[in-house]
Amino acid sequence: MRLLLVEDDAALVRTLTISLEVRGFEVDAAGNGASALAAARRDPPAVAVVDLGLPDVDGIEVVRGLRSWSQLPILVLSARDAEQTKIEALEAGADDYVTKPFGMGELLARLNAALRRAGPSSSAAVVRAGELAIDLSAHRIERDGRQVHLTPTEWDLLEVLVRAQGALVPRRDLLQAVWGPRYARETNYLRVYLAQLRRKLEADPSAPRHLITEPGVGYRFEAD
Repeated sequence: MRLLLVEDDAALVRTLTISLEVRGFEVDAAGNGASALAAARRDPPAVAVVDLGLPDVDGIEVVRGLRSWSQLPILVLSARDAEQTKIEALEAGADDYVTKPFGMGELLARLNAALRRAGPSSSAAVVRAGELAIDLSAHRIERDGRQVHLTPTEWDLLEVLVRAQGALVPRRDLLQAVWGPRYARETNYLRVYLAQLRRKLEADPSAPRHLITEPGVGYRFEAD
């Protein structure tokens, strides 16, 4: 089971990696928020453990970025023990909060509990929407049986929207999930890339059926 570990303390990463791999997890470690979000888009993990004190962005922003397109269990791991910080992390989408220092027994118990609550993944490998067939595992999309070429950024944007399963993805969350935390205000990126996707995927780009804009709020992917 693949676990994304977002932690910038190299010694702690080594310790946790050894302990988790012995217990059957495949650990993918990221030392900052941008690389963590990129790794999650590239190969979505089964569960994530996120530290809050990252060098480039607060870990709460990483939690928001992951939660904007995925329902995977997220555990926060932090030395911060203030009640307000815990509330912010949980409201951002974390499933649990573990305070440093901690014991491996407690961390494993909370990981296993979060995974049990999550249950089997409900995301289909191939999502069908009208004339579109989107293979999330193979990073392949067909329209009327013909393969459509997308750039890496176009694919990342589409994947975030598709994995949200019809839910509205706010502009800020979408920008952070695709481009990283530093691009949260670059809404012009979304207009440009959504227009490109509509030209490639929609029968009538001026009246899209699948890539829907909620003006001033965000975007969603409509399968029906």
